[in-house]
Amino acid sequence: MDFPLSLVWIAVALFLIGVYLSWTAGRLDRLHTRIDASRAALDAQLLRRASVTQELAVSGLLDPAAAMVLHQAAHAARQAEEDQREVAESELSQALRAVFEEPEQIEALRRAPGGDESVGELAEAARRVPMARRFHNDAVRAARALRRHRKVRLFRLAGHAPFPLAFEMDDEPPTALTERVAR
Repeated sequence: MDFPLSLVWIAVALFLIGVYLSWTAGRLDRLHTRIDASRAALDAQLLRRASVTQELAVSGLLDPAAAMVLHQAAHAARQAEEDQREVAESELSQALRAVFEEPEQIEALRRAPGGDESVGELAEAARRVPMARRFHNDAVRAARALRRHRKVRLFRLAGHAPFPLAFEMDDEPPTALTERVAR
């Protein structure tokens, strides 16, 4: 029994479309996995920054007012619910900039016993947060772009995965602190 040539071409076209859709769904799955991994890395960096800030605040190296501001902001950032996390982390960034706005403050802290190590640790933690956030937001942007394609929506290739959300916060570290790392 001979199959009509048009049925063979239709079968080949359907097979190629299926392969393409499967590849696209796999790509979307890999992007969602990348988002999960980058969010975990961002959370780790935010937690590290808050922990180092709290350690510095209770170390006795800072004046009491600065220590209280940093301790409260770091504590709020660590305890924030998910829907308030961006605001709390932004407030911690603002508190760090307020306390460490002048290079002289950093130098005075470095001269104190154990201060150089504390400043270095805080500077490194503050420097890594923007990088982790950028990496996460780049992954979110790529997944959003793919999910907006008509083929993804039409064939529901995203499944039941939630729409990825970027993490928007003020993550600018204090200038005096970043200059200390650059040296």
